[in-house]
Amino acid sequence: MTRAAVFGPGSWGTTFAMILAEAGNEVTLWGRRPEQMEAIERTHENADYLPGIPLPPSLRATTDPERALDGADFVVLCVPSQTLRPNLAAWREHIPRGAVLVSLMKGIELGTTKRMSEVIREVAEVPEERVAVVSGPNLAKEIAQRQPAATVVACADESVAEKLQAICHLPPWFRPYTNPDVVGVELGGAVKNVIALAVGVSAGMGMGDNVSAMLITRGLAEMQRLGVALGADPHTFAGLAGMGDLVATCNSPLSRNRTFGENLGRGMTLAEVVAATRQTAEGVKSCESVLALARKHDVEMPITEVVVGVVHDGMSPAEAGMLLMSRSPKPERYGV
Repeated sequence: MTRAAVFGPGSWGTTFAMILAEAGNEVTLWGRRPEQMEAIERTHENADYLPGIPLPPSLRATTDPERALDGADFVVLCVPSQTLRPNLAAWREHIPRGAVLVSLMKGIELGTTKRMSEVIREVAEVPEERVAVVSGPNLAKEIAQRQPAATVVACADESVAEKLQAICHLPPWFRPYTNPDVVGVELGGAVKNVIALAVGVSAGMGMGDNVSAMLITRGLAEMQRLGVALGADPHTFAGLAGMGDLVATCNSPLSRNRTFGENLGRGMTLAEVVAATRQTAEGVKSCESVLALARKHDVEMPITEVVVGVVHDGMSPAEAGMLLMSRSPKPERYGV
């Protein structure tokens, strides 16, 4: 039986642990808070993030990383992206030799502008063949409620991607596809959070579907331009990890990033929105690192620029909209 350790008992980490357990794997979920882990073991429910949703009785929970990692074939990482480096450094010595490290995270590291798979390879000192990425239109609450969903499993070693695909394939509920384009799959997951903030801001301002459609499609163009500059396959962005994740995150009221943007668009301050937001909206911090990455590679990303302006630099949503709409005319496919 395949053994998996899942680090991060938030909504998506718990849901992915549920998928793995229900697919017949031996799964241990790690979390920092003893009371949360004890409650999951006792009640088979994560009341903090997925209240009322039963978890498989076989799913184990612990605060001990060594116990979670003991004999693990797959180590699944689902912590806030900006905390990955110190957390993984603390867990590294207990990771079994040969284990595959799997990133569920959708962010770019501040300062280094590294993707999460790059941080994993650097900190854990493992080759790219042992690092996989899972990304797609995966709103955790819907999947935890057993609504059908699909995702993308990416790894430089296609045989590793196929093994991960096999252990998380759960018909008719969860359908993973493979893709060797790790760069494109990761960038899709990171950039879509930034665009969802923009869509949320526009909705909070009272704008309609035309504006939303414009931001989504022009956001996709930004995502593709950055991806191509970094060596990604442009076709990846037309798939589940690109357009699929972008549409779900920009349109769903379950999306943390869209909701965060809506509150900003309604006039709340950044501090007020942060105080009212329980879970991490990855785009809030990653928008700065995405923009830094784009500038490093001379890629123009105007929506990302104004999101950084609104979230971090005191720009008003109205000013952001004016800047975007007053840019010089261009061909639709410029820069691609």
